[in-house]
Amino acid sequence: MALSYFPNASRVGSPQPVVESPPKQQLNEGVQEVYLEHKNRLLQALDSTKSILGDLRKFNKDAWVVRYPQLRSQPAALEPAGPSRRKSMRRSLSFPDDPTFEAEVIVSPAKAGLTRSVTLATIPDNEEQEASPAEEEGDRLISPEEASDFHVFRLDLKLGPHGSSASPAALVAQLEKSSIANLLDDRILNAVNHLDKLRSRIEDKSSKVLVTGDLNAGKSTFVNALLGREIMPVDQQPCTTAFCEVHDATENDGKEELHILKEGVPYSVTDESTFTRASLADLDAIVSENENDSQVLKVYLRDPRDPQASLLSNGIVDISLIDAPGLNRDNTHTTRVFARQEEIDVVVFVVSAENHFTLSAKEFLMNASHEKAYLFIVVNKYEQIRDKAKCRRLVLEQIKQLSPRTYEDAEDLVHFVDSQQALHESTPSFSNLESALRSFVLVKRSKSKLAPASTYLTKLLSDVDLLVGANAIVAQTELDRAQNDLQRVRPVLEKMKSGRELLEETLESVEDLGASRTRMRTKEILTDALERVGQGKLGVDLSSISLPSYPGLFGIWDYVREVRRTLLVSLDAAVKLAEDEARVVTTEAVNKVSQLGDEHLPEGVERSRRVFMPEAMFSARADKKGNRKSRRTSGTVVAGGMYGLGIGLAQRPDMLETTFFDLFDVHHQFWIHFGEGKSVEHDDMAVSTLGYASVGLGALTMIGGKTLGARGLFEGVVRIWDLLENETARRWAAPVLGAVTIGLAAYFVIELPSTVPRTVGRRIKASLAKEGEELGEDGSFVGAHAARVSRETRKVLRLASWDLRERFRAAMEERGREVHGAEEIEKRAKRALEWFHEVERRAGEVRESVVLIGTA
Repeated sequence: MALSYFPNASRVGSPQPVVESPPKQQLNEGVQEVYLEHKNRLLQALDSTKSILGDLRKFNKDAWVVRYPQLRSQPAALEPAGPSRRKSMRRSLSFPDDPTFEAEVIVSPAKAGLTRSVTLATIPDNEEQEASPAEEEGDRLISPEEASDFHVFRLDLKLGPHGSSASPAALVAQLEKSSIANLLDDRILNAVNHLDKLRSRIEDKSSKVLVTGDLNAGKSTFVNALLGREIMPVDQQPCTTAFCEVHDATENDGKEELHILKEGVPYSVTDESTFTRASLADLDAIVSENENDSQVLKVYLRDPRDPQASLLSNGIVDISLIDAPGLNRDNTHTTRVFARQEEIDVVVFVVSAENHFTLSAKEFLMNASHEKAYLFIVVNKYEQIRDKAKCRRLVLEQIKQLSPRTYEDAEDLVHFVDSQQALHESTPSFSNLESALRSFVLVKRSKSKLAPASTYLTKLLSDVDLLVGANAIVAQTELDRAQNDLQRVRPVLEKMKSGRELLEETLESVEDLGASRTRMRTKEILTDALERVGQGKLGVDLSSISLPSYPGLFGIWDYVREVRRTLLVSLDAAVKLAEDEARVVTTEAVNKVSQLGDEHLPEGVERSRRVFMPEAMFSARADKKGNRKSRRTSGTVVAGGMYGLGIGLAQRPDMLETTFFDLFDVHHQFWIHFGEGKSVEHDDMAVSTLGYASVGLGALTMIGGKTLGARGLFEGVVRIWDLLENETARRWAAPVLGAVTIGLAAYFVIELPSTVPRTVGRRIKASLAKEGEELGEDGSFVGAHAARVSRETRKVLRLASWDLRERFRAAMEERGREVHGAEEIEKRAKRALEWFHEVERRAGEVRESVVLIGTA
């Protein structure tokens, strides 16, 4: 089609097809029709892109912290073998806010460089297909090298040299994800604002052509040559410090004049309060007198040339030709030029053939190329160069680096002219320049006015592709990790929930069983010990405890006391034996609790570090000051002693008190012989001898001054006197006294050593039984010790069970939190992944319309 822009111009110097020009009216109608079609499509693309960016900002704020990716080329030594095309696209993906994350990805620029995709490098290189030559040589706006970096969303996170305290690893890694996300949000907001500017520029029916360049490059001379008359001030010294916008006089009612705009007031050609009128002849003086001021001047000119030869009076669209100050005059003017180019449709950059591109020129062109893929470059003062071929080669090499798309169309976009010569006489080179510029600005208006917006959208959408592609990888990684965590943790949680009731029942069973076992066993041991003591035997058989030897009649009292103490010691030993067996039972139960922990606690949960020390059971606790703590709750004998006293039966003064009844229990003997078998015990002894002895001992008891008081002695004398007054009694007195004497002697000599332990044991048993009757079953010697031992066992087991319950509860809560957290991450990652894929789809639809504009 005649309207296509520079078809097949893929390399410098390639021949161009010759297309016959259609009639002027047909040309204008065709240009307008194509332009309006592209314009409407581009406006829709701008609106759609703005909507995408708005949704991205909202998603970044409310649902997902958008991560900022960094792509680095792999070292050659680490690159896998494979097609060079694929190797060149492999990158290492990481994030500055998470140095631990790193993945190998493939960044694939699509055809025409309009998009790029980021995918995990999961396919081996030898299975990847090598790109076709057409794809290798395809027309790209984004090279494979550029595909690994941002264009619009780029964040400057390089805060210092690598390895220093100000390096990215040392500083950026300390930033929170939200901090970098906020920086990224600012970039997105700037992009949204720029899209608004692009929309305003596209909707503007006029076209703005900015002529700029370095100082003394001949910009003003070039503008005069384009206008065909000397309007702009020209001097050997830099003289243009103002922005001079040249318009067709038809926009000012056909009047040629100069409007000096007032600062801070929106300009309107119909409102004289917004400007000051001046004559064109005063332009030179105004510029010279206000050299240090940053003015904006509107210059209205009439061009008498035919519309087909004139740029201003072209009959198609309103054109404004802007002559800008030199770039490297000072920082202020350079910054203003940089800012102004954002609202310009076409940049005509004038460079001196003598100096080529300065640093300011290179920076400007690199900045402008982010939006404008095509720049119109004029190499001025070319005729003054002797080695023109060398000059052309050097300039084109620099343009290739600065603006690749311009270099590809250098035949029509790069012109080597001499503006000073063209101002006075027509030259073929300048005529070609004017024709190419008119074609670029008017006929190819879709390129000149719409292409900058299309280029910006291309790179913006490319950044969106990179951003959502990298974040989709993060979302997929988090989704996989969350699902793996759920597969690992959820069964554990379900098992713990189902086993919690069983664990509780088992622990209660262990506690109850351990306490009941120790209670019953203590009762058995102590009951048996009391029975043995009641029979005059030791409560337990221990080599360390034995009954004393009978010392003879003269040591009878000490013998009785020692027998009582030994029997009490044996009962204390029985208590200790019961405690020792309780320790064994408790140890077994504690081990059972530990086994339950191993069975019910999941892996990774720390087991209890409590060490059960059986010897610590039944010991008095020390208070904070180191004193033995009192645990007196009653007068019951516990732990071998009284509550709070810490003594056993063998140390109780009331239990050690020895009486005459320890030698002979009158009450017991009376019931044996005269109580019709109602005695509490039945002893194996010689009735005949003991019968006689009992009578004598009975009488002796009545008169024994050791055990009886004065009243008892008096009563005994009275009874004997009454007895002797009876004649029959006097007749039997002598035989009875004899029998008593003989019986008493026989008792002391024969029966006393074996009778004393039984007598003392019966009295000890009876004394403890009497305490039990007063205090109840739980207060008896056996019951109290059984309850105490059982209670101590239960306390130990309850502590062990409580520790296991707490660990189980904490572990289940932790697993619950892990499951809940993993489910939330899974849900959020799924939603993010779906959203990123949706953004990719929406961006792809927008990209299709941009592709059509860029290739038309």
